[in-house]
Amino acid sequence: MFFLLFCLLIAHSVSYGQIVEQPDPLRPSVVTPDSTKAKTPVDSNNASAQKPALAKKDTAAPVQTHIFRYRFTADGTVTAGNVNRTLLQLTSALDYELSHYFKLSSNPSFVYGKQNGLLAEREWFGDFRTTYRYEKRLYYLAFGSYERSNLRQINNRWTAAGGVGYKLLNQKRAYISITDVIMNENTDFLELEDIYIVRNSVRLFGEYTFGKDRFVVTHTAFYQPALGQYNIRWNASLSVQIKLTSATSLRTTVANAYESLVVPGRQNNDFRFTMGLVYERK
Repeated sequence: MFFLLFCLLIAHSVSYGQIVEQPDPLRPSVVTPDSTKAKTPVDSNNASAQKPALAKKDTAAPVQTHIFRYRFTADGTVTAGNVNRTLLQLTSALDYELSHYFKLSSNPSFVYGKQNGLLAEREWFGDFRTTYRYEKRLYYLAFGSYERSNLRQINNRWTAAGGVGYKLLNQKRAYISITDVIMNENTDFLELEDIYIVRNSVRLFGEYTFGKDRFVVTHTAFYQPALGQYNIRWNASLSVQIKLTSATSLRTTVANAYESLVVPGRQNNDFRFTMGLVYERK
């Protein structure tokens, strides 16, 4: 019934343009306590025999396990009748924990959509980021990204940024972080003059799990004003994910994005509601 209800909502809802949005990151993995620090009671009869082995174990450095995590999401909508529309959205999130200090991440995505036989969306996004001291409460990050958007009539958009992040809450079933970076942006519009600006980008990210990790709620919000001039971008999304198997989930997302500077004939605000399947492993 739950699945049918969402299918009906998608089939009858108004379809809006795809959002050129920022990445949907993976939550940092939960750090397990170092097993070398655990104290195990020792039988007094065998204490002398086990003492050298325990001493060797305690002095040994913990072994770093390189963890690779990935998530792939496929969703979209199909309508037929007075309005013929198709929308396919493919997104992914990749994390590779290089060491206890460095993590590499990427969030590539592709969107393709037609309405009444005309191309509406053909959106590309790719980024590469590195995070330093990602296991700590205060961490540092740097990244670069590339966008191309038919919806926004953006030929190319390059960004490079660096800044800090702070974990406001870091528990097994609840995680909230905030990042603040300075971002250099170069946008090549098809009809407007190119812009070269510097932005301050603030991101609030949260993830919460319920029902023995069967339900996951995720929210992401960006606020990106330009420095020295009026040019604002912001976007926010809210996702509800229901686990179907150990690796697959059903996810529905509501998202909204706003840009103060757009080409003539385009609206500043875009809204969408989609549902799809998620495959996630580590």
